[in-house]
Amino acid sequence: MGDSQLALETPPSPSSIFTPPSIDPPALLSGASYTYFSPIQPAVASAPVCLGVDEAGRGPVLGPMVYGVFFVPLPLSDSLLRSPAHRFDDSKVLTPGFRSTLMQTLCTPSSELFANSGWAVSSLSARDIGAHMFSPSSYNLNAQAMDATVELIKGVIERGVNVAEIYVDTVGPPATYQAKLEKIFPMAKITVAKKADSLYPCVSAASVCAKVTRDVALEADGEEEAMAWGSGYPSDGRCVGWMRNNMHPVFGWGPECRFSWGTAKDMLEPTKSTPGTVKVEWPADDDGDNARVTGFFVAGRSDGEPADELGTWFGTPAGVEAF
Repeated sequence: MGDSQLALETPPSPSSIFTPPSIDPPALLSGASYTYFSPIQPAVASAPVCLGVDEAGRGPVLGPMVYGVFFVPLPLSDSLLRSPAHRFDDSKVLTPGFRSTLMQTLCTPSSELFANSGWAVSSLSARDIGAHMFSPSSYNLNAQAMDATVELIKGVIERGVNVAEIYVDTVGPPATYQAKLEKIFPMAKITVAKKADSLYPCVSAASVCAKVTRDVALEADGEEEAMAWGSGYPSDGRCVGWMRNNMHPVFGWGPECRFSWGTAKDMLEPTKSTPGTVKVEWPADDDGDNARVTGFFVAGRSDGEPADELGTWFGTPAGVEAF
């Protein structure tokens, strides 16, 4: 990623960025994932809508991955979102300040955008992303992304919105992704395409919702921390420098870090450049046979043969005369 792209991915200073209602400070500070839905406006509830899906923060080693959806009545999609007053586009080509301004307009009750649209985001925390990827079931990032998308769309429909068309930006095979969504949402026309954020205005708006939420989420640990780690991408020298300077020798980093990323894994390995890391060896699990409860009470016979468990437990062993 070049310097110009890193600049677009880096959050602006807190004094110049709008904090949307999708920010949940307690969840972000604790490393928890969460979901936010905007209020459903009457104009949105009364008409078929097109819904766009996009994400922000798939590749960074620091911070959450945020999925966003944006929905607007079908007749207003182009006229409202492409108007000179708004000019939604792929969030990756918009400056951080312009993204913030669009988001603020979207959240202003007196604005035309607020009255005629709705949106939602799902913030997948770095902690949860890593925990899922390390799990025995290997819940990979693509599966997590798919589930986040499905749950957001279901959440919009459950709130009474008539979702007629769905547009999704994808980094994987579009046909496979689209087929899965068509089985789950057969009532909607679904289009999955690469670079959909540049093709469909509702996806562009979803991209802005996701990116601004992530921009502000990166500052949840404090202004100095956020400014020091820059965009959070492994290719960003500020990010790598912050990680090296703030790595605990045993625990690594806090819930802001994706420990499943190669950048984090490599830093945790003891080397000449990171002599402070401590190698922890866990004892192997006992793989012996599990003992039965009766084994604590039953003694073996004098001839070495196993005792009759039931007979000994209840009294005189079977086969031995009592008189």
